[in-house]
Amino acid sequence: MRIRTLYFLMIFGIFFSCSQNENQKTEVYANDLHSLMQEVTDITVHDIFSPPVASRVYVYPSIASYEVLASQDSSYVSLAGQLNGFKPIPKPQKSEVNLSIAALYANYLTSKMLIFSEEKMEEWLADWKADLEERGLNDNEWEASVDYAKKVHQHIVEWANEDNYKETRTMSKHPLSDQPHHWEPTPPAYMAAIEPHWNKIRTFVLDSADQFIPKPPYEFSMEENSPFYKEMMEVYRVVKDVDEEKKAIASFWDCNPYVMNITGHVMFATKKITPGGHWMGITKIASILDSADLMKSSQAYTKTSIALADGFISCWDEKYRSNLIRPETIINRNIDGDWTPTLQTPPFPEYTSGHSVISTAAANALTDVFGDNFSFVDSTEVKFGLPSREFNSFMEASQEAAISRLYGGIHYRRAIEEGVWQGNKIGEMIRKEIKFKDNQAIATK
Repeated sequence: MRIRTLYFLMIFGIFFSCSQNENQKTEVYANDLHSLMQEVTDITVHDIFSPPVASRVYVYPSIASYEVLASQDSSYVSLAGQLNGFKPIPKPQKSEVNLSIAALYANYLTSKMLIFSEEKMEEWLADWKADLEERGLNDNEWEASVDYAKKVHQHIVEWANEDNYKETRTMSKHPLSDQPHHWEPTPPAYMAAIEPHWNKIRTFVLDSADQFIPKPPYEFSMEENSPFYKEMMEVYRVVKDVDEEKKAIASFWDCNPYVMNITGHVMFATKKITPGGHWMGITKIASILDSADLMKSSQAYTKTSIALADGFISCWDEKYRSNLIRPETIINRNIDGDWTPTLQTPPFPEYTSGHSVISTAAANALTDVFGDNFSFVDSTEVKFGLPSREFNSFMEASQEAAISRLYGGIHYRRAIEEGVWQGNKIGEMIRKEIKFKDNQAIATK
């Protein structure tokens, strides 16, 4: 009896030790993924990617790594056949392939293709490989994993090349209009409207860019009793009376990648994180707080990036359909020539609020992965000189992000409310239509 007990304990000890080692490995690789995604965010800031383009930089690499990892985990399913135009990735041909390394390398290659500062990505790779070697990496494992990652990357590239992005690079600029309610360039840089053809980018889950068209903005009118005039005056008064807390909220969610500063005759730009980058940062924070392994972390990044990508396509479709004038322009013209918003007005039409759309969509995605009432401290903006903020849930964070645009003086209330509606529709569709987990496989484990 005693011998059997000792035998059982030995077997259990070996099993527990192996499981513990495997868990430690996946946790270490999860940290590698967080490091890589942070590097991509830092580069998007350095390279000054616009918010819509930055969302594309996140989504394809995330899908690349997720697909490799899902192929080895029966609890997860491929997104092939679920995302528009996406077909199954090739399978590894060598037994030496380490799928965790392959997933990260496929992500790295795809990210490198989508950014400008390739040398910064190469520096990250050199550091990562050196770290892997300290952890016992051998040449055969590395070469087999890299070879497989290149095949997956090429598969993703071929799919990405069909999304109309290249075609939109040569399309016409947004034409200016003489209509009093249409968008005009805003101070201080008076930049041309960015990405006027983003609605032509292939969606990931949505049937089309115009699947969820919000209610139109209020009819333009300068009659004092009109809904438009009232919401314009609301923006005017909110900014005039803004307190320190509302200023802090507006600044925390500003996420304007290119703020132009003018001092006398000197002009210089301040680079900041994009709104999508902020939510990918929240994804990192949640994954670490949840002690999520590589697979779950990859799921979180992928689901969030898909929500962001489709959110920007949907929102930009409405922006250039309604082509609505910004509060700053109409208030300066008709109410107060010296009035300035709390935040610098970004260079594209007002309706709907991009932050409201993408934040709500991303919050839906993260809630689906980590659950409701997931409390966290958002430290994403600390490196940009802003203090952390605490939230009791992802949806609470998204609500603050949405209303911050009113405090910032750059959006009317209707653009915020309809943007939240748009984001919820997108988020709900992704939650319902896209299957990441195989619940039957989970139940049999």
